[in-house]
Amino acid sequence: MTISQEQATWFAQTFGQLADNVERAVLGKRHVVELVLTAMLSDGHVLLEDVPGTGKTSLARALARSLQGTNTRIQFTPDLLPGDITGITVYDQKSGAFEFHAGPVFANIVLADEINRASPKTQSALLEVMEEGKVTVDGTSRPVGVPFLVIATQNPVEQAGTYRLPEAQLDRFLMKTSLGYPDHAATVRILDGEAVDTSALSPVIAPQAFVGMADMARDVYVNALVLDYIARVVDATRTADQVRLGVSIRGALALTRATRTRAASQGRTYAIPDDVKALAVPVLSHRLIVHPEAEFDGVTAEAVVGQILLDVPPPTQREAV
Repeated sequence: MTISQEQATWFAQTFGQLADNVERAVLGKRHVVELVLTAMLSDGHVLLEDVPGTGKTSLARALARSLQGTNTRIQFTPDLLPGDITGITVYDQKSGAFEFHAGPVFANIVLADEINRASPKTQSALLEVMEEGKVTVDGTSRPVGVPFLVIATQNPVEQAGTYRLPEAQLDRFLMKTSLGYPDHAATVRILDGEAVDTSALSPVIAPQAFVGMADMARDVYVNALVLDYIARVVDATRTADQVRLGVSIRGALALTRATRTRAASQGRTYAIPDDVKALAVPVLSHRLIVHPEAEFDGVTAEAVVGQILLDVPPPTQREAV
């Protein structure tokens, strides 16, 4: 069932209010804020590749405050164990029974800081929760709740003592993006104290209402021609000369989900090719493996996806609506 125009209008207004509220704490990063909201409403997770001190923690906290949700921060280190994330069962001598002590992953927004510093076993524990939405300890499964978003971060500068995320695990993230440094105008505003402390932000929407928004996004209509366009873009990543491994079907499904959400955030009940173009780079680029020779020549996955968007003709807007 396609969402109504009234629902799409409400969705766009609420989406804008959420982005406005988060941007009060994270100045000058509207585009990234909207990408993170889009990922969360598409039941996905985000990988931020950023240098320290760009506002990643503030972004997670501001988003949690805006949703009336909970947030936790996990500092990944080489000695971090899977149980430190998911939780453990402890024997209580008074009651004579085992009790489960929930880990920090039981929150609406989880910031996994410097995920590539933990061992692969610990990384896998978090990625399993991201995929399944539940934690299994000693044979008992416990849902982490909804809404649920993991914002994982990587430091692209310092690679000593890190464990690079394998491609199969990168594929689990719906988007990869970067906050980056604020521009000059935003920097001046931050220095002048205009950035609101996250604890002072007012909630915009209740968690269950946010889940209802995600349900609405799934009902956005996607024309067969737009689906064909997504398939052709994905196919082109597999045949590009500079690419050793193209986008999987999981990536194509992720782009379709995100396309629906973006259409609703624009107040439309249907998706158009421009929605696909706006999201293709953050959704697809981290799923590509570029040939070492091309990488040596300075070719990046983002550039490959950008060129594909130029080479693959979209359907005309009239046909795609």
